[in-house]
Amino acid sequence: MRKFNALVTGASRGIGAAITKKMRNAGINVLTPSRKQLDLSSNESIDKYLRTTDLPIDILVNNAGINLIATGSEVSDQNIVDTIQVNLIAPIRLVRGIVPRMIQKRYGRIVNISTIWTLVSKPGRLTYSASKAGLNSITRTLAVELASCNILVNAVAPGYTNTELTKINNTKDQIEEIKKLIPLGRLAEPEEIAEIVYFLCSEANTYITGQVIFADGGFVCQ
Repeated sequence: MRKFNALVTGASRGIGAAITKKMRNAGINVLTPSRKQLDLSSNESIDKYLRTTDLPIDILVNNAGINLIATGSEVSDQNIVDTIQVNLIAPIRLVRGIVPRMIQKRYGRIVNISTIWTLVSKPGRLTYSASKAGLNSITRTLAVELASCNILVNAVAPGYTNTELTKINNTKDQIEEIKKLIPLGRLAEPEEIAEIVYFLCSEANTYITGQVIFADGGFVCQ
């Protein structure tokens, strides 16, 4: 069995932690740098991490992201800069640094974690939705550019998921109301999202590329 190395950003909790656990259980060596090691808000930190990481990365999961709530009339310059930096610029820089080795090996898997708020939206998601929509476009472009090198690039767009952040941003009563809006009647579990990401990153995926897969219990279908 081939030994693969993966880099998963934002792996300390929620979906990122579930992805990491799933991959490690499958025998994949997963790099999960701390913010001190890899600060996605700093291009200097990103470049330093890429320079000092000797392991060839076969799998990249751009999971880390920030969601700073603000409407179009109140969004601050700092909100714009921070959100675009972490959610869009950082993944591009990681791809730029990692893909050349994938091309040399003629193998690679990249999965970008997007969101349902690129297809539907709600107030306060201006910069978040814009940055993740850009990530979807990056996914499609890279899929076309890298297909001939056996590098498959996809995005997974989760809906409401049972994470710590969801519980922080919503009361128990609000979560119960949210469940009523989801055809399956419940939130996703992080492990369910991790299963999709793992398949897309695995050797079992041989033909899916350039796709944004919505995992939302049917929420955006209504």
